[in-house]
Amino acid sequence: MKKKTLLAVLAAGIVAGLLFTGCAKKDGPSGGKQTFILKMSTQLNESSPMVGGFKEWAKAVEEKTSGNLKIEVFPSAQLGSDEDVIEQALQGVNVAVLTDGGRMANYVKDIGIIGMPYIAGNYDELRKITESKTFAAWDAQLIQNGMRILSYNWYDGPRNFYTTKPVNVPADLNGQRIRTPGAPVWAKSVESMGATPIAMGWNDSYNALQSKSIDGVEVQSTSAYPARMYEVLKYINKTEHFQLANFIMVGEKWFSALPADYQKILMDECKKASYENAQIVLKTAGDYEKLMIEKGMIITNPDKAAFSKAAEKAYDELGFKTLRDQIWSEIGKK
Repeated sequence: MKKKTLLAVLAAGIVAGLLFTGCAKKDGPSGGKQTFILKMSTQLNESSPMVGGFKEWAKAVEEKTSGNLKIEVFPSAQLGSDEDVIEQALQGVNVAVLTDGGRMANYVKDIGIIGMPYIAGNYDELRKITESKTFAAWDAQLIQNGMRILSYNWYDGPRNFYTTKPVNVPADLNGQRIRTPGAPVWAKSVESMGATPIAMGWNDSYNALQSKSIDGVEVQSTSAYPARMYEVLKYINKTEHFQLANFIMVGEKWFSALPADYQKILMDECKKASYENAQIVLKTAGDYEKLMIEKGMIITNPDKAAFSKAAEKAYDELGFKTLRDQIWSEIGKK
């Protein structure tokens, strides 16, 4: 009996070790190398253009490593909440997660500035910011904290205010209860632009609008159309106040166990796929807006300068103004 128990414990240890490192026991299909598996987690559903981008990234990595490094994509939070997956990654489990500056600010505070209003006017400016010297220093700090960002440039488009009444200036949002994610940076920013921020899960927004618990949402078009916002809201107010940057993060412990050439392939192909996918996202966002107009929604073009000016209050209160000016100087933005 004792012998059987010992064997069972040893077997369990071997299985746990394999899960922890993400390596198969046997040699890979070519070159005699081990096979590595990375499980890519996201809250986005299967229809998201970004999920399609993850699959293209997986295909490229598998081809360039002769099948020795595989990425399995798990949409719709199949692997759990982002926070849970981040914690697993920090422990060395073979998982990756789509995250953002708000969550990474828990580890490197100033990186949260990437989620501030009008920090960038478009994807190209956003990309330049994430490639700046300041961002490189934050990247090094994240590595010290056990996190490896494979790419900062996964883009889900600009976010706008979706409402039941037209919005042209910040005063039009006064008294409006607007759903936004719970990150303090976003909540304070939405408040500075005139609205009352309501932290709420995205999947709860439709019912909250039906029951009039909230008056609107601020969101990107790639999420608004699949969520059928056109059924409960009337106006797409194109403030484009946030440019939605996303990061793909793995644990440094798992990443450092990869062969050096696989590390480079994983990162290079992630960055390449993120850029190519951004173009698809922009086209998809435009297509979705046209479909929402066909469903009866109306697009307004608010005074962006007025919203940008109002957002200065959030920069002051969060202490980000000097840092923003430093970053803008680095990328040549005035």
